[in-house]
Amino acid sequence: MTAAEHPRREGERWVLSSRGDMREAATQVCALAERKVSILTRDLEPGIYDHPDFLEAVKKLILSRRFARVRVLIADPMRAIKNGNRLVTMGRRLNSFIEFRNVHDDYRDHPEAYCIADNRAIAYRLDATRWEGIADSYSPPVATNYLQTFDEIWAASEVEHEFRNLHL
Repeated sequence: MTAAEHPRREGERWVLSSRGDMREAATQVCALAERKVSILTRDLEPGIYDHPDFLEAVKKLILSRRFARVRVLIADPMRAIKNGNRLVTMGRRLNSFIEFRNVHDDYRDHPEAYCIADNRAIAYRLDATRWEGIADSYSPPVATNYLQTFDEIWAASEVEHEFRNLHL
């Protein structure tokens, strides 16, 4: 069942235990965004952030909101570049809406991975190397807490020029 076939209610929390769960959660979290999506990832996790459902949610956000923005922090951008990723391709075409940054060395060992919509919804994994986690369609205190960490890492990190210049 796809995320579109099983939309979450506001305030619903659910457990993630597989790549498919994470893909569905990231897609649903992105679909809940009104202004911005913030993603902290090791390598753009193939099958998650390049899945057609997720890309459609990003596209819908960007095309429906004039000031929409997608920010992506990547700890291992070379792996994402090497493997190719359709979010990178979309980001090149829509570079005023989608920005990638290479996680600063001081934060490279940050263990978590997450996707946040505005400061409300979140799909979160305590350990980025595992699929187990939690998603919540409406939890402003939790989302805001992780968004503050994201903003701190974002401010310290550099724009990932490889994603704009390479033709994957």
